[in-house]
Amino acid sequence: MITPTPLMHLVAGVWGFKTLAVGVEFGLFTRLAGGRTVTVAEAAAEFGLDERPADLLLSASASLGLLDKAGDGYRNSALAEQFLVEGRPYYFGAQVRYSDLRTYLPWHRVGEALRGNRPLTWDPQQQDSLFDTTDPELVAQFWDAMFATSRFTARALADAYDFGAHRRLLDVGGGAGAFPIEFCLRLPELRATILDLPHVCVRAGERIAEAGLTDRIGTVAGDFLADPALPDGHDVILLSMILHDWDEPTNRALLARCFAALPPGGVIVISELLLNDERTGPPEAALMGMNMLVETEGGKNYSGAEYRAWLTDAGFVDVRTVPFEAPGANGAVLARRP
Repeated sequence: MITPTPLMHLVAGVWGFKTLAVGVEFGLFTRLAGGRTVTVAEAAAEFGLDERPADLLLSASASLGLLDKAGDGYRNSALAEQFLVEGRPYYFGAQVRYSDLRTYLPWHRVGEALRGNRPLTWDPQQQDSLFDTTDPELVAQFWDAMFATSRFTARALADAYDFGAHRRLLDVGGGAGAFPIEFCLRLPELRATILDLPHVCVRAGERIAEAGLTDRIGTVAGDFLADPALPDGHDVILLSMILHDWDEPTNRALLARCFAALPPGGVIVISELLLNDERTGPPEAALMGMNMLVETEGGKNYSGAEYRAWLTDAGFVDVRTVPFEAPGANGAVLARRP
């Protein structure tokens, strides 16, 4: 018998997100790092809460798989211990906080975005794009969030595709450098260049220095949409979570510049949350497309078939898709310049 229970699960989705977000806001998972256990009474005292809300927060977090309970005490689950403890290599809390502070409330007005076909998180009359800002708070929040999502996605991509066949990587719109950092830590022969806006390159330089890779990863300040050509001298170009920000003509023009910048035999890698060819799912890709409505002027998530057609039209050959599972992508479309 069909029931409305699946609809109730959708309704309750926001409750789960906000429970996660407030746990990150309170530093709950960081405080419980290393196997520490707290009771309801101890959590209430530590966070300055009455016991009722402390009890509800802990039990809800446990129901979501964020905490485990042993006797009267709660401790981090393996998931929270690895990804929600600040300072850990794959800390995901920055993405949670950015979503909570910057995109959650605009999503309440998604009908406005649908009717007006314009973003809600920034004003196109004041900025050229979401990324055209030097506001230090927004820069820090956004790129820390992208780094959190990209670091583990880079790990998954590196497991799915062997970048060891390449010597020089160009990460177009590489942000704070999560992909080159992850790849270069794995592959001692690989060198990489990040192309991004000047203020983003500053952020990338900090992350690269923290990783001890300043001798192997460089940055080039530029605008991959406006510059007439991309930096040459690289045998693989990465576009990770880039093309979903822009419309089809913009993406086709960028792929043409990638083709021109690669030598014969060079490879392009498009890492994205890919829709199926029928554009009916999976949900994470389709819903990210809705998020592009909220955050961009022309962006949307595309199917593997669309990327394959664009790459073929640009002159690439041997187009194929490599599936994997990660927060920022579910596959990569690869192609070679003949």
